[in-house]
Amino acid sequence: MKIETFAIAVIVGLALYRILLWLMEAARTADPWGPEVKEALDKPDALPLCPHCLAPQDHNGWFCPECGSTVGKYSNYLPNVYIFSIGEAFRRGISERVRPRSLIVIGYALVSLCFLSVLAPIAWIFLFKRLAHPEEQEPSTAPA
Repeated sequence: MKIETFAIAVIVGLALYRILLWLMEAARTADPWGPEVKEALDKPDALPLCPHCLAPQDHNGWFCPECGSTVGKYSNYLPNVYIFSIGEAFRRGISERVRPRSLIVIGYALVSLCFLSVLAPIAWIFLFKRLAHPEEQEPSTAPA
């Protein structure tokens, strides 16, 4: 058993090494935005935007005053604030338009089981109800 395990580890290691070499040798693509966008982003007076409603964020808060989305620089790292980001993701997945891709549905189901545990079946009811009737979904305000 030890020799087989070692052989499998060597084969996997060599495969990962070849993939790494292949990625490092790949041609780099051009920057799709161009230099004017980079300059605009690097300006000291550039305002960040809310990822949900695209409202300019000229305050120092953790939440967007327009839509309530978490927008602070470190809001996903703060112990008492990151739970709002997770809740917002679940709320959008359950109440707003969801692309019915199997990986997205499986992800919502598994992550809700991790974070919501006992309440996960309730979230699944809303998620699958939303997926079963896509014509009843209201258009999302998020950018495409």
